[in-house]
Amino acid sequence: MNDLEKSNEQLCAIYVDMGTTNTRVWLLRGCEVLAQASKQVGVRNSAQEGTTTALRATLKELIAAVQNQAKQLLKSRAPVCVAAAGMIGSPLGLAELSHITAPAGVRELSAAAARFEFPDVTPLPFLLVPGVRSGPIAADFRLSDPGDVMRGEETLCVGLHALGLVEPPAVVLTLGSHWKAIRLADGKIQESVTSLSGEMIHAVQTETILASSVGNNWPDKMTPDWLEAGMTEQRRSGLSRTLFCARLLELKNQGTPQDRFAYLLGAFIASDLDALVARRVLADNTRVVISGHDATARAWAFALARMSLSAVVLTEEETEKAFLAGLNQILIEQILIGAISTGGSTISSAA
Repeated sequence: MNDLEKSNEQLCAIYVDMGTTNTRVWLLRGCEVLAQASKQVGVRNSAQEGTTTALRATLKELIAAVQNQAKQLLKSRAPVCVAAAGMIGSPLGLAELSHITAPAGVRELSAAAARFEFPDVTPLPFLLVPGVRSGPIAADFRLSDPGDVMRGEETLCVGLHALGLVEPPAVVLTLGSHWKAIRLADGKIQESVTSLSGEMIHAVQTETILASSVGNNWPDKMTPDWLEAGMTEQRRSGLSRTLFCARLLELKNQGTPQDRFAYLLGAFIASDLDALVARRVLADNTRVVISGHDATARAWAFALARMSLSAVVLTEEETEKAFLAGLNQILIEQILIGAISTGGSTISSAA
């Protein structure tokens, strides 16, 4: 058991991860998960509906659910607050927090975290964690690199470092609705590069002629030969042409929908991978840690291995544990400076 796990064994709090399409809520006592709940509602709903009504109702429902699940385990002890990270702090979430500028680690994130009250959601105080911005602050379309932003991944990186799951210098690759490469050094986030590849793949599957070619689901396994073929074709013909090639392969009865999905995925991976190499985010001997859908993460590891770059693929449990550890560290820093009350409980500064 490390110092993070030894500290704060009795602190009870609710933790929230809100993304583009999903919201997850946990109730923890120390590092022990007592209850959890989730729902496929995220800030995409706010964007589509023009209101946060559904978001607030979902949070209220999930927070009440974990409190009810853990009622017998908690007995007289109650959570001291809700600590939240991700898109909840965006303009489409509950309250907008400005991104802080990289380089940023746990101290910088904690110093910029802010307390809010949302009585329509819960009587508990909320601690919202800001995102991180890298690159120039002022936006200018004429700039060759307008920079990048993240919300939620910074908390994951704090936890990965705290738990020893990543040793900087390294790159953390997160594969969700957005694909993001985050460069870590000196225990802090230095920069990130984001693409819309996750959302684009979903759109291609559901809103284009390729819906019949690649199927509706993300397969649990990717065929290496088809992955490599998609990567090769993208490098020869570009992304858009390669996507249409998946349609041509269906017309010629080549492969299964799962094979052709691997082909499509290989095209997106090659497009993003080559851009990261060109920007020198990925270079010789770069340590890479990958978080995301297992088959997609392993497809990325396969592509990196073709360039003699080794990668560690995190399990879903490791990713969840790291995110919660990051939120826990930021919350502890807030308690130590008196921004959040523990209701009389004590907390070790070892974290």
